[in-house]
Amino acid sequence: MTQLSDALDRTFGAEVPHKLGVAVSGGGDSMALLDLLRLWGKAELAVVSVNHGLRAEAAEELALVADYAARYRISHDILQWTWDGTGNLQNAARAGRREAIADWAKASNLRHIALGHTKDDQAETFLMRLARGSGVDGLACMSTANNRDGLTWVRPLLDVTRTDLRQHLRDNAISWADDPSNEDPRFDRVKARQMFETLTPLGLTTDRLRQTADHMRRERDVSAWALNTAAQNCATLDAGDVVLDQTVLGTLPEALLLRLVAEALQEVSGAPYKPRFRALQSAVAAKKPTSLQGCLLLPSRQELRITREWAAIQKTRCCVSDLWDSRWRVEAPDGYETSELHIGALGERGIQEVEDWRLVDRPRQSVLSSPAVWRGETLIAAPLAGLENGWQAVAVPNSPVFGTTC
Repeated sequence: MTQLSDALDRTFGAEVPHKLGVAVSGGGDSMALLDLLRLWGKAELAVVSVNHGLRAEAAEELALVADYAARYRISHDILQWTWDGTGNLQNAARAGRREAIADWAKASNLRHIALGHTKDDQAETFLMRLARGSGVDGLACMSTANNRDGLTWVRPLLDVTRTDLRQHLRDNAISWADDPSNEDPRFDRVKARQMFETLTPLGLTTDRLRQTADHMRRERDVSAWALNTAAQNCATLDAGDVVLDQTVLGTLPEALLLRLVAEALQEVSGAPYKPRFRALQSAVAAKKPTSLQGCLLLPSRQELRITREWAAIQKTRCCVSDLWDSRWRVEAPDGYETSELHIGALGERGIQEVEDWRLVDRPRQSVLSSPAVWRGETLIAAPLAGLENGWQAVAVPNSPVFGTTC
């Protein structure tokens, strides 16, 4: 299938990985992906499957993958994932599967994982996100390649339909399994799939929705460029806070202003997702201290400061050798014994022990949520509050926007 070969060549260019991980469930899409990658033949393959333990049929489905891998002498590992019963099952399974595969890839010294998402998946995702009121980023849907968890996840089948893939499997006498949940109308993706019977006569075909998603992706690229430019012009980092110049903010279109503030919230909180649009819009318009996504927005005439909210991290602790609050590393003085120490927020009790905290010229809310070193209940150091005692605190950027421009 030339579409796949062309897509892979475009994705990797001249830097085809020596070894490529492939996530295969035993379903038609992933089984076809595996066979097409084998025929492509430009990378050694390593196959991984995840058994969620939710259906008795899963073992039989994964046996199809194992048989195929054995036939062509391709390595195959089956990972186990167990739901803890909390949250939405589908979302939890998706996140758990990705985390398990990421851990497997790193242990296997792999940097690229191929996934079997198709043109149909792209169109269905577009419809679901449209129903949720998503903006440009959400409607851009899936990318052919994206970096996450230290890996590059590639989707070379986004220009190929499920029908074409199953025809390839039939033509080559390759067995696959159909997951019954793919026909269960309780799930949003199945509802979106069924909607095409109504939408296609209106011209809203899979091809048309994929085309619109491509338009959204190009608009997202323009927005990303504008975001980086705006950050360079008006954003600075101050001890982990993002500080935005109100004079420049006043010249920005609302969409770009909101995107910039959302990115700043992710930088400070480490949250993987942007806040909901209405909540973000309300917080920016409030013109008073406002809590959002574990952060505080502190507006003044000169600046808008986004800082971590102490209430969100008051119980967060870790060893001094670990990353605190997903972004802070502390460095001890040479030779300092750290085995009985931990990092936690300075907080109300700690700030009372730092007489000169006002000299750091930073809002009290920022100082409260700054990292401090403790031995039990005894404060050892608060590097960002003026009580260094030889210690340093270094922020690890969460966002490439603020990590490179500020």
